[in-house]
Amino acid sequence: MCASLTGYRRIEEAALPGPVTHPGLYVHTRRAAGAVASAALLLPLFGAAPSAAEARAGGLQQAFATAAATYHVPQSVLLGVSYLQSRWDAHGGAPSVTGGYGPMHLTDARTALATAPHHSEGAEDARGDLARPARRPGTRPPSGEEIPARLRTLPRAAKLTGLSTRKLRTDPAANVAGGAALLAAAQEYLGEPLSADPADWYGAVARFSGADDSATAATYADDVYEVLRTGQRRVTDTGELVALSAQPKLAPRTAQLDRAGLRHASAEGTECPASVSCERIPAPYEAFGNGDYGNHDEADRPTSSPLRYVVVHDTEGGWEGVINLVQDPTYVSWHYSLRSTDGHIAQHVRVKDVAWHSGNWYVNTHSIGLEHEGFLAQPDSWYTEAMYKSSARLVAFLAARYGIPLDRQHILGHDTVPGPTTATVPGMHTDPGPYWDWRHYFELLGRPLTATGRAGGGVVTIRPDYAANRPVYKDCVKGMTCAAHGSSAVRLYSDHDEKSALIKDVGRGTGPTTGVNDISSRVSTGQQYAVADTWGDWTAIWYLGKKAWFRNPQDRPTAVPSTGVLITPRAGRESVPVYGRAYPETSAYPAGVPAQPVSPLPYTLPKGQKYVAGDRVPGEYFYAVGFDTGAHRTVRGKDLYYEIQYGHRVAFVRAADVTVVPAS
Repeated sequence: MCASLTGYRRIEEAALPGPVTHPGLYVHTRRAAGAVASAALLLPLFGAAPSAAEARAGGLQQAFATAAATYHVPQSVLLGVSYLQSRWDAHGGAPSVTGGYGPMHLTDARTALATAPHHSEGAEDARGDLARPARRPGTRPPSGEEIPARLRTLPRAAKLTGLSTRKLRTDPAANVAGGAALLAAAQEYLGEPLSADPADWYGAVARFSGADDSATAATYADDVYEVLRTGQRRVTDTGELVALSAQPKLAPRTAQLDRAGLRHASAEGTECPASVSCERIPAPYEAFGNGDYGNHDEADRPTSSPLRYVVVHDTEGGWEGVINLVQDPTYVSWHYSLRSTDGHIAQHVRVKDVAWHSGNWYVNTHSIGLEHEGFLAQPDSWYTEAMYKSSARLVAFLAARYGIPLDRQHILGHDTVPGPTTATVPGMHTDPGPYWDWRHYFELLGRPLTATGRAGGGVVTIRPDYAANRPVYKDCVKGMTCAAHGSSAVRLYSDHDEKSALIKDVGRGTGPTTGVNDISSRVSTGQQYAVADTWGDWTAIWYLGKKAWFRNPQDRPTAVPSTGVLITPRAGRESVPVYGRAYPETSAYPAGVPAQPVSPLPYTLPKGQKYVAGDRVPGEYFYAVGFDTGAHRTVRGKDLYYEIQYGHRVAFVRAADVTVVPAS
């Protein structure tokens, strides 16, 4: 959705403040009393990195031990930082969404690919209200800006260690050594000893985050020390077991942060939990001629419209660009942006107001939009644990405050928001895509996706093993097969055979294909469906009005038994229409508010089929087409709707058209 790093001027000077005495090493003008870091202790920083072959021979755990000993960094601190960055995964040497590499997430922003902002692409009107002309903003990339320090840590690590940038990208042991060198350099900058006590490294950990403000750096360091207190044990993506012993009584010296030289970013005016770093960067509510205005609508939610959804997006660009764009009144808007490197959050639109982000006005009026720094079609461009954690904390906070259930019919991806009308269906966006780890996300939300029903109970929750589930996708680069990668999505077939045809989505008008943006024939982790049939290792669900099959072996299940409310057409109905929004009947509109068409999508719900239902809601339309909020109106009708999981996207059916039936 936001602009890329194309416009940045790359700078080579040191990013850490203070005079430079050696490439990559820094001295400080204020040394803490009693600091004993000596030139002798700092000698390992000058090119004495451990041999990659030596580290590999002992595995990744040994690489952490070797780097810790070489650079005089406590091994637990090194492990804790790495866990928050990557959960100790190497990602095959591929970069994260912000050009970060390896277990330590060493960044080099030159690797971040330039793409168009995602709200500037395709046919989707982010506002999604036919009562107003479509808003399809153009691309507005930033220009003339420096690449920030947090996106240049890999070149600095290369200077500190003497290792090549290629080795730091591709060799996990070298990458760990680079991270250790950066931590030691940060400790020296702070005037702190290279102590064996992990409590003495709080300031260095905070600076390692790359954050330029003290609140974000402190939140990051607090998260690392929480990992140290609780301990972790995990098998990495290379199949290696890495363990960190718990230190439950560890109390870091947080006062070190006062000497870190970071700016103060106020959280005043934000709606965020205390457990995250959050600042207010407002999106403008401005009129700019010809009756037009932007970039959101002032409202009084949840009074004017109940809040039912959180919509997860990815930005398709870098942080600086996204911040520039949301402050442009001629662009569109969303409520929060989340930064990948450290999980920092910026709030742009107050929750009471309606942001223009999902492409469906009904969803916009009832939702909170979150943009996550990232790219859909770069399967190896992974998200940091810091951002997943920060996002989950924010969503859990908002869900508790506004009574939003933590399930996939309320925590939506942009790719599961329905087109409001038939004409809009083909152009709806598909982010965050198949590589967002929904299973891990719901674990962080405190709502792990577990079996809640009995086998044969009639409802399943999609829940593949993310790392092992690797469907083949095409067109991450046009015409080419995407790199193999773990995925939250499961492919659907017309029969219990992977050689059978894929499921066709008649609303899209093309396909089906295995393209990374073609959602016709796939379901996503956490979504629930009614079981239509079984055959050996295969399960069929009702999907887009037909049976759709996926492989679901007992020893490696793709879905787990669940419970849920099911609906089916009322007796005597051959089929019932499906809608992309729950709008009131015409008679509900008062004078002065034009009635919005209750137009069905090009889908039906045939008799005999069952679909999992979510909320039962009244038809509702928020009329807001002018800058003067005095003319805004909320129209509520008598017609009731059920939200259902119809295909990959959610949809709506009139309650009068369907019957609630048992799941079995």
